[in-house]
Amino acid sequence: MTHTKKATCRFDVTSWKEQVYVDVDPGEGTTAGDTYYPKRGLSHAEVGYAYTGDVEGTSTLHYLIAYKADAAPVLGLEQFTGSVDGHEGTCVFRHTGSQDSGSVSAHLEVVPGLGTGGLEGLRGEAELRIAGHSEDGYELVLAYDLD
Repeated sequence: MTHTKKATCRFDVTSWKEQVYVDVDPGEGTTAGDTYYPKRGLSHAEVGYAYTGDVEGTSTLHYLIAYKADAAPVLGLEQFTGSVDGHEGTCVFRHTGSQDSGSVSAHLEVVPGLGTGGLEGLRGEAELRIAGHSEDGYELVLAYDLD
């Protein structure tokens, strides 16, 4: 789908809380800090993001993550509160992507019918990429239209 406007921003991961609910190979995963990551399995992560730039605000994202040797699926729903090019409200982004040991990539789409305020008629999409740690966040370009 082609959208007529673009909003460029940076986002930071402000929190990450993950819990395994299926461990295919019990005990064969790794632990980092207080979090256990299975070698193969399924987990749920609650993630906080902060956005600055043309997209300004905060969000909570719920990821369902699969773990396996190569690129594994990641699915998520993100509730955003803030503004897009000065239009304030809330909206929901659907994430469909994959992850491996060092990166996450996902296609984001605005879920129609879940926006409020100035974002009620928002339609759009973006590509999200997180690879390694970044001190100044990660770039995101939202291609969008607003009724």
